[in-house]
Amino acid sequence: PRTAIEIEQAQLDAIGVRVERVQQQTISEPIRTVAAVVPDESRISHIHTRVSGWIERLYVNTTGERVRMGQPLAGIFSQELLSSQTEYLAARRAAVVGPRSAVVEGARSRLRVLGMTDGEIRAVEEAGQPRRLVTVTAPRAGVVLHRGISVGTAVDPSTEIVTVADLSRVWVLAEVPEGDIPSIRIGTPAQLELPASGRAPFEAQVEFLYPTLSERTRTLRVRFAVENSDGVLRPGIYGTATFRVEPRVALTVPRDAGVDTG
Repeated sequence: PRTAIEIEQAQLDAIGVRVERVQQQTISEPIRTVAAVVPDESRISHIHTRVSGWIERLYVNTTGERVRMGQPLAGIFSQELLSSQTEYLAARRAAVVGPRSAVVEGARSRLRVLGMTDGEIRAVEEAGQPRRLVTVTAPRAGVVLHRGISVGTAVDPSTEIVTVADLSRVWVLAEVPEGDIPSIRIGTPAQLELPASGRAPFEAQVEFLYPTLSERTRTLRVRFAVENSDGVLRPGIYGTATFRVEPRVALTVPRDAGVDTG
């Protein structure tokens, strides 16, 4: 139960108590957060070989190098693939009902499973002898973010040859404080400022809200997808995101009318 008490005005003045009327006001203060550029995860390719062997030729020597779709990345010698090609050619020569027999088609399918393209298989057929090296090519155009091998490296299907990312579109991730999360939703507009890119501040809309908070910073990560055809938004660049949130009506108390108890 509440009990009313009376305090002399002199005592109120001595302890700094002020009485102010609570008011109903419209609040529309923007939310400003830190933001960073990262690669679009849907445009990253981790390239592996399907066979075990050794890297004999390397056509991409440095990270940061630009590659085009279909460009050769490495030449691999694989005893397994060499043997499979020899078996395929032998099956073609021994086929009784022509090159479309089940044995021939099975051997041809095995070459595809091991990573050879139809063009490479046709070249083997025309030459009548196996290719010593199988070529690993880039599945997309982009930039080499990581090179995990060098000439002479032994590889198997678990070995990452290179990582290629298409940076023509990137993500900008912003960290929203826990208390501001209710104001942010998909489609919320924001102004992105990334000074190190040289690009003027520009508008974007929230594309995705991550389902969990960071336990260390107590922030929610939100994502913007941004076109980057000129390549100036380099992953790792930091900046700010200023969200324009919808105004809301709330009861307010003047800041200096409250007592900070710590």
